[in-house]
Amino acid sequence: MTNYFQTISPRKKSILLMLTTILLFSMMDAIAKILVQTYPSDQVILARYMSQTVVSIIVLSPILHKVLVTKYFKLQLLRSTFLFFATYFFFTSLKYLQLVQVNAIFQVAPIFVTILSAIVLKEYVDIRRWGGVIFGLLGALLIIRPGSEVFSINIFLPAIAALCYASYVISTRYLSQEESATTNFLYSSLIGTILASILVIPSWTPINTSDLFVFSGFGLLGALGHILLIHAFRLSEASFLAPFSYMNLVFGSLWGFYIFDEIPGYFTISGSAVIISTGIYIWIRDQKLR
Repeated sequence: MTNYFQTISPRKKSILLMLTTILLFSMMDAIAKILVQTYPSDQVILARYMSQTVVSIIVLSPILHKVLVTKYFKLQLLRSTFLFFATYFFFTSLKYLQLVQVNAIFQVAPIFVTILSAIVLKEYVDIRRWGGVIFGLLGALLIIRPGSEVFSINIFLPAIAALCYASYVISTRYLSQEESATTNFLYSSLIGTILASILVIPSWTPINTSDLFVFSGFGLLGALGHILLIHAFRLSEASFLAPFSYMNLVFGSLWGFYIFDEIPGYFTISGSAVIISTGIYIWIRDQKLR
């Protein structure tokens, strides 16, 4: 298997790494959904960030003194805070919604990125991409269904998580031109750990001995996923790999069915199809413009 991996092209390697990353993240989400049924979401988030921070420090220890140097600490703080709250709202929503619902609504993040790119970065967005944005938001509304009997305020949580994540992406775009990926990665872990440590104090719940391995293991999935993601982005540009993130819906549906006996409803499937189609359309437009 190792020899085969060495012989394939960089593009194919990046795809394999990206798919593995998405699988690991989907496993982490499924375990998080199990944990938030018993423990506060703050505590689950702390375990996720703490594991990533420990792994990051161990891996980067030979160059840690260089990686910690930043000229943009305030922007690092803002960017990492956006990512933290994206995780916070995403994990909190897992307690109330189906895994596939959460993943489907969260897929509007690239659409929010397009909107924020125009507003914040002043990037040009043509009429066709704005049309794609509108259809993507309509897909999200199809899943959320305001006014229906199944509607609740909790269904907005993945959308808020997606907006926070899009804000994180926009700030990362700026920092990626100025600082290394390892510096950005480490600060995301450190600041997330600090924020989670503060928020968890009032709601801390003693961890059952049987759950200690699950807590530590699930956080390591996220850490390993981020390491593979960095390697994937070194081999191919992020815009090329973007559509493969939609596999999270497939993996999330499988875990939801296998672990939680969740069967996605008609509106969830229809809305997901609209959002994915819109995201792929925007991606195709971006590739042509390049």
